[in-house]
Amino acid sequence: MSRARKGVAVGLSLVALTAGATAGAGPAVAQPKAAAVAAADCSAAYRIEQKLASGTTWRMCWRYDSMAGLVLEDVTYQPKGEAAPIKVLNSARLGQIHVPYDDGQNEFDDLTGQNFAQDLMELAPGECPGGTIKSVKIPDGDPERPTVKGLCTTTRSRGHAYRMQGDTASKVYQAQGKDLLVYTVNQVGWYEYMTEWRFQDDGTVNMNVGATGSLSYDDYDAGDGRGWPIGKGLRSKATSHSHNVFWRLDFGLDGSSRNQIEQYDSAVTAPGSGDQAPTTKTTRTKVTKELAGNAKAYRWWRVVSATGKNKDWHPRSYEIVPGATTKYPGRSFTKHDVYFTQYNKCEKFASNNPGSCGAGAGASVDKWVNGETLTHPIVWMNVGFHHIARDEDQQPMPIHWQGFSIAPRDVTAMNPLTPDDLVWQNGHWQPRS
Repeated sequence: MSRARKGVAVGLSLVALTAGATAGAGPAVAQPKAAAVAAADCSAAYRIEQKLASGTTWRMCWRYDSMAGLVLEDVTYQPKGEAAPIKVLNSARLGQIHVPYDDGQNEFDDLTGQNFAQDLMELAPGECPGGTIKSVKIPDGDPERPTVKGLCTTTRSRGHAYRMQGDTASKVYQAQGKDLLVYTVNQVGWYEYMTEWRFQDDGTVNMNVGATGSLSYDDYDAGDGRGWPIGKGLRSKATSHSHNVFWRLDFGLDGSSRNQIEQYDSAVTAPGSGDQAPTTKTTRTKVTKELAGNAKAYRWWRVVSATGKNKDWHPRSYEIVPGATTKYPGRSFTKHDVYFTQYNKCEKFASNNPGSCGAGAGASVDKWVNGETLTHPIVWMNVGFHHIARDEDQQPMPIHWQGFSIAPRDVTAMNPLTPDDLVWQNGHWQPRS
């Protein structure tokens, strides 16, 4: 793919996971005190605050980096029933978009090598329905474009948040979910990347990158001889390639960076017999050292607050929920799904990291996993997509998405969208009639 602008020539400890006993009704006990969370420290122009119809409020600051593009900072979540905002993230942004071509002729690091941030696209009014398009000043940008109206903040419906038939079948409990949507569009060569962040009213955060724009006609020769036919007959063949997208998340749960990482693995330990189901055991691994991790069946990770608990006295945490991915085996830094590294101000991008901090700073994320103790963990998520073009990719190319989510786990004592007449059921089981 030609990257010229359009129109221009071109130490682990293992602990058994046991279920806690469910307490019955009893005397009231003191509730845990939430850690104090400071208000987002940014001016009004760089503050995003949205109260959704359910009563949930998301707050954050934004800035624009000369390489990473949009950066969200001091992200807090306040559902109804919580007296104060709950800090979730110190910062969140892209960590790299790595694009190697199957024929071996080209390989790009779009954030640090292809002016991703500099080519922020102007958004048309209709591209941010019901929302606001903010003006963005691009550091080290084109002086002829001092600002770009390129940041959309709006709300979107996502369908059912939940549905439950009442015990007597006389009432249906249901709610339609709402999201705060924040997004930008950046052009790299013939591609346009939509980087979106969806903050749900139930506390979930979805991070996605969508690739759209055009297939590059410069690559219709499919130099590897194996490209997919585009157009009439076999004359034009588009070169296949991968998009390996990295995100960098710096958690600050309850206002502290001293979060803990835990890995959970489940396994069937005994086969079933007759009407008896197989038994399954889940174990928890405390990740105390830097780790390059791989997703597999029955495995997941969470980031745990070191300071805050919900009203049930359970430590607050966020679970990492990987999205669909095609792992690219061609480079060492793409061979793992997630990396947990100790914070280092020089470790900014997952590959082709700028070497401004001296020797070694230009290495890739896999080289930073060297056994250091995690006291301020950084999460690097890698989600891959192997793009084998098709006729329907022209013209323009339909958007194809890749991404993942972080979901609240024990951030609140119950579903933050629970109807008022069901709040008494916390920890109590009642049979249906």
